[in-house]
Amino acid sequence: MTEVQAPKTHAEASRQRKDIVLGEAADEACLVRFVVGPDGVVVPDVARKLPGRGLWVGASREAVTTAAKKGLFSRAAKTKVTAPADLADQVERLLAKRVLDGLGLARRGGTIISGFEKVVAALKSGKTAWLIEASDSADDGRRKILSAVHKAPNSPRIFGMFTSDELGLALGGENVIHTALLAGRGTDRWTLDVERLSGFRPLMPPSWLASWREES
Repeated sequence: MTEVQAPKTHAEASRQRKDIVLGEAADEACLVRFVVGPDGVVVPDVARKLPGRGLWVGASREAVTTAAKKGLFSRAAKTKVTAPADLADQVERLLAKRVLDGLGLARRGGTIISGFEKVVAALKSGKTAWLIEASDSADDGRRKILSAVHKAPNSPRIFGMFTSDELGLALGGENVIHTALLAGRGTDRWTLDVERLSGFRPLMPPSWLASWREES
């Protein structure tokens, strides 16, 4: 078992939560909070705002499934509770919505750039934190954008979880294929949500890996 270091500051300590699966303290940014509803059913609280005692689990499908199957929510709550069979799916849907909503906030904050030429220019500037590519983008366009990523002075991370329609709804546009998310405090917060979501679905379709290796 990995030794957990004591938090060094009060602020750091306030972010430490016990993972009920591992039995270890971890930064809450890496965990998903759950609460027990009035009906005794476990409810995901990905925004960490619902009332009640928090039950914390590592942000992965495996961890949430383990907690549900092994009765760890009941043990942590010290009472009999019900964990729905689709609890991990619920977490995934809520995190996906949160990530999409975060893109909408970024658009309103002026840190989102869309369109092939504009994204390539943003990549060349070195200010891009994420390349957000539609999961249903065409192979040719994606190869060209990946080539621009490799030539960028600061290579951004690549995100390809959502279709062009899903991105369009979040960003208020049509046929949204290539998007760049610029670095900033809001982007840091969005990244934390993406990292939690990546425990439930891959950052990009597996079929993209071949194109990525070709451009590497």
